[in-house]
Amino acid sequence: MDQEATVSSHGLSNQPPADIAQFIQENLRVSPAPLVSEIRLYAAQPGSGLRRLAGAGSRTPPYWAYQWAGGTVLARYFLDRPETVRGRRVLDLGAGSGIVGISAALAGATSVLAAEIDIHAAVALRLNADLNGVAVELIERDILDGAPPQVDIVAVGDLFYDRRLAWRVTLFLERCRAVGIDVLVGDPGRAFLPRARLSAVAAYAVPDFGGAGDGLATESVVFAFESGVS
Repeated sequence: MDQEATVSSHGLSNQPPADIAQFIQENLRVSPAPLVSEIRLYAAQPGSGLRRLAGAGSRTPPYWAYQWAGGTVLARYFLDRPETVRGRRVLDLGAGSGIVGISAALAGATSVLAAEIDIHAAVALRLNADLNGVAVELIERDILDGAPPQVDIVAVGDLFYDRRLAWRVTLFLERCRAVGIDVLVGDPGRAFLPRARLSAVAAYAVPDFGGAGDGLATESVVFAFESGVS
């Protein structure tokens, strides 16, 4: 999920992806995603031992193992409105578990790219894509400072929780819009959301791992990211 996270030099971070995959398969639970029951994901549960996976000195929390509201509502929106992505090339930016890209593939996207720099998330994403019988191509590097890839639509869930990261994401999305790429953002209203650039297109009530921790459903919104708005 985090495009700026530093992967730990401890735990399984230095191990081959096959070892990480084995850990995920043995310690995480496969279950339907809340609000998006069409999709099954490997998810954290009590006793998963994710600290062993990340390593004691890791600066990368296992965000990918939990359900976040922004990605959830984007996935729900794509499945409810498949014409949004059908026949189009999709980029899932900061993909985490892959729920957004998986939903786009299920809704008929021609191709799905997923940009994710956390090695654990990348392994989990591949496992989740296989669980759901879809093809997702991974970009395992930070792409925020580069030119947009050849896609028709970019989907961004839950990347506006940190000031610097939000600034970099916003600049990347502006470059995407400048070359005619549509952008959709899913977010429950995090602190650094670029509200002046956004127009709401849908809203859903969903619990958010990054929220108050009470498990209660709150409104999260799918926005269109508009170009040239000040």
